[in-house]
Amino acid sequence: MHSSPFCSPLRSDWYFMNGNTIEGVREQIQEVSEAARQEGRKVKFGLNAFILVRDTEVEAHAVLREIIAQADKEAVEGFGEAVKHAGASTRERQGMWANSNFEDLVQYNDGFRTGLIGTAEQVADRIRQYYEVGVDLILGGFLHYSDDLADFGRTVIPLVREIEARRRTTEELISV
Repeated sequence: MHSSPFCSPLRSDWYFMNGNTIEGVREQIQEVSEAARQEGRKVKFGLNAFILVRDTEVEAHAVLREIIAQADKEAVEGFGEAVKHAGASTRERQGMWANSNFEDLVQYNDGFRTGLIGTAEQVADRIRQYYEVGVDLILGGFLHYSDDLADFGRTVIPLVREIEARRRTTEELISV
């Protein structure tokens, strides 16, 4: 299991996860939800993500490559070594960052792995996919917080709401 005694699904209402792929998140949610169910509990899930929205996917990924290129290599590698040593003391002998590479560790909670990088439409669709596997909350980080957060609110959030409204309408039609 990916939890520790301090964030056990048996004692918590929320379980916060490092960034991961949709499949990795799905597996983690299933595992933690099952442990909570066995104790008669239900847990909500938060997911760390670095959000990078630009006009084109090419532009967003160019900015991502620039962030990684500008990273303090010594600091990132030092963090990577520290968390791998810490992970060796966990029950699985791996820890949360066992499968993280240099690029993942630049955004230290694996926020790049979540893949919320691209156009507003791509990011909104990916948020929908995370919602569908059980994520209740995205903990978003941004490169230029003031500008990027405001842009996210203007461009991505309305799309997420539109996608959700269409999904609900489709579910209602199917259930009739």
